[in-house]
Amino acid sequence: MPPEPIRVVLADDHPIVRGGLVALFETLDGIAVVAQAHDGESAIRETALQRPDVVVMDLRMPGVDGVAATRRITADFPDVAVLVLTMFDEDDLIAEALAAGARGYLLKGADQAEIERALRAVASGDAIFSHAVAERVLRRVSSQPAGTDRVLPQLTARERDIADLMAAGISNGAIADRLSLAPKTVGNHISSIFLKLGVATRAEAIVVGRQAGLGRIDTRIEGPGG
Repeated sequence: MPPEPIRVVLADDHPIVRGGLVALFETLDGIAVVAQAHDGESAIRETALQRPDVVVMDLRMPGVDGVAATRRITADFPDVAVLVLTMFDEDDLIAEALAAGARGYLLKGADQAEIERALRAVASGDAIFSHAVAERVLRRVSSQPAGTDRVLPQLTARERDIADLMAAGISNGAIADRLSLAPKTVGNHISSIFLKLGVATRAEAIVVGRQAGLGRIDTRIEGPGG
């Protein structure tokens, strides 16, 4: 049996752009567009109806914009990955999309190979940026001085909980048990934490977290064998 295709909801307020992306995705093996949305509100609605693997999200849309829609989708459907595909690369907008829970951020000038790679990456639980956006994110994070209030505001409340447990040396499985989350969801959050903190490894994330004052929880209540 062939693997299930990656199911995509496509949200963009320009019909021509949506049509072009649908035509592109139809040429890619194992990717299926299951719904289209013309604004953030319809993106949320289609996500609830279709439960896709990925929502490809524009940011500047009428009514409910892409940032607000991303925030709603990642809160209500944490197993759905949001991949931003937009023409805007302002630092503040990138930060807002990340804080809302986007797992990837591409610019509309990206080529077919880059879009396909990003789709498959976020669907598998990774986080990915275009090269130009990644440079902005890393520069923004590295320029922030130490201290919990300044270093970690880019994390969501859930990501901060997970970073706290991770800094205490707790495994992904134990984190999932403590927070009543699926292991895949924990892995998705950790990938996002890596990108937002500008680190590449778990060890680096633990160092950053501990420098920020995390990891001081009681780790003795892991249960049998913990």
